[in-house]
Amino acid sequence: MAQHIPPDHILPAVAAADLIAAGFRQYAPSLTRLTSPHEMAGHIMAALDAQRPLSVVRLGDGELLTLAADTVLPAAEVQELAPFLPYAGVPCSTPDIRATLAEAIRGADWVGVPISRAPTFQGLLFPVLRHFGIDWSRLKLTSSTINYSLHQSRLLLPILQGRRVLLIGSQAAELGALLQLHGVQVTGIIPAVAGMADIPRVMQLTSEHTFDIALVAAGIPAVVLCRRIGGELGSVAFDFGHLADKLVTGELQL
Repeated sequence: MAQHIPPDHILPAVAAADLIAAGFRQYAPSLTRLTSPHEMAGHIMAALDAQRPLSVVRLGDGELLTLAADTVLPAAEVQELAPFLPYAGVPCSTPDIRATLAEAIRGADWVGVPISRAPTFQGLLFPVLRHFGIDWSRLKLTSSTINYSLHQSRLLLPILQGRRVLLIGSQAAELGALLQLHGVQVTGIIPAVAGMADIPRVMQLTSEHTFDIALVAAGIPAVVLCRRIGGELGSVAFDFGHLADKLVTGELQL
């Protein structure tokens, strides 16, 4: 506020919240609606019923910082902000990895984007997309936490029940046992993805399984895997993320 008040002036009895509200009304027409959990569940089930491919990917700080390295941020700054990237599947963000990740985002059917306006979330989202020539207005958008929203809305099991499910990721075996207790037919398990370099091997293994929907909990490589499973294998693929861990540990209940 102070930066916009001219010298030797005050703005009596106007709260900062009132100023923000007044300014927000000016930008309200620019609001972009994200696909809701119930709508997304409908899209997924319609694709499953029609045996159409569908890929749902999600962008969090890991994906965005990987894309930002040496593009919109210095690589050294990204290393400081994201020491977790090797655990998430990217030991070092290279031009090839960034190009592969950007292409997967460009080609995915649905892209989950962060609602948070924090610097490493929405603060990076639009600069990164702009750098890679991805027009966000042409993407079908949902929330990057759509995995949790589907679970919280009690939509996850209805999507999976009666389908052949492939699980990919370090928690795949444990998650598979849990899903089977709830009547879900798990037809395949691929237990680990060793980073972006492991994607060709995982895709080969995936092609050897029969399934209707793949739940991929594999860090940053999940974005590329989901896009390729949909585009190359003609199945439904969903970026399941840390929801797998929370279900297996019992932090969340099916």
